[in-house]
Formats: sequence, C-alpha cells, structure tokens
Amino acid sequence: MATKPEAAGADAAKPKSKKMLIIIIGVVLLLVLGGGGAFFVISKQRAAAAAADEEGGAEPAAHATAAHDVAKTPPVYLPMDNMVVNLADPGGERVAQVGITLEVLDAKAVDTVKAYMPTIRSGVLMLLSQRLADDLLTAEGKQKLIDDILIECSKPFGGGEPEPEPVPGKKVRKKAPVQYPVVAVLFSSLIVQ
Repeated sequence: MATKPEAAGADAAKPKSKKMLIIIIGVVLLLVLGGGGAFFVISKQRAAAAAADEEGGAEPAAHATAAHDVAKTPPVYLPMDNMVVNLADPGGERVAQVGITLEVLDAKAVDTVKAYMPTIRSGVLMLLSQRLADDLLTAEGKQKLIDDILIECSKPFGGGEPEPEPVPGKKVRKKAPVQYPVVAVLFSSLIVQ
C-alpha cells in the first residue's frame, strides 16, 4: 500500500508541472509578441522621421534653436552699443540710430562673441550704411536687415553664406546644420531721421 500514495503524488505532480509549463510558454509568447510589436512601431517612426528629413521637412537649425523652450534654459542676450549711421539716401542727409541685441547660444558663447564684437559691429555698420531710409521703414526691409545682420554675425565663426533658395522640381541635398554662437538678432531701437 505504500505504492499507492507515491503513485498518487506522482500523478498530482504531473498536472501541476503541465500547468506551470503552459504558463511559462504563455508569458514567453507574450514577451516575444510585445517586443516585436514595439520594434515594428519604433522602426515605422524612424522611417517616417528619415523621410521627413530627406524631403526637407526638418526645421532649419537657426530657427529651431532661436525659439527657446521655457522648460529649458532661458535665452541669453548680448546687447550691442547703439549705432548712428548715415544712410545711402541721395544727399547723405538721412541717418539711422539703431540699437541691436544679439541672442546667443548659451552663456559660454557670450565670451566668444564678445571677442569678435569689433568685427561684428563694423560689419553691421557697413550693412546699415548701404540701406536706404525707405528700406528701414517697412517690415520687409527690417526683416531683411535682421537676416543680413545674422549672416554678418556668423562670418567671424566661418559662416556668412546665405542658404540657397530652393529651385522647384530640383531636389537639394541639405548640408548638416552648423550652429553659430549668434542665433537671433533683435532690435532694441530703430530711429530713422
């Protein structure tokens, strides 16, 4: 009779081990399917991002960094001394007084930009002296001046070439964006007399 309890114990162990085996196989199957699904979703997102970059859907670096997120570090500004310059109007009687503040990449970039400030200031004065009063009185003229000053501020750091205008029907290969220390130009004052 000693064999009956042993046989009953062996029979009871088999169903428990079968249940445990089924549970383990089910868990492994769920993990494999979940991992495969996650891989599929992530690879689709990466492919869509790569396609958007190829088509030029990425935001230009200068504009992406100029708009600071409030949750991140606040923007760093470097004011320039006010400038008074004769404009290119006939007769040379028109002048402009311009106050400019530069938005720089970060606090470390302030020292770098300050080292080149005489060169930057001279370039900005040359740009201003080539403008007509009528150019500085329109919103488009002011925006064009901002764009030109931003290009001028990148020259000491190896920049200075404006981005080429896109040609319809022609696919342009974009260069890797270069980040210069000056990311935006702001007017603190602009008086034309």
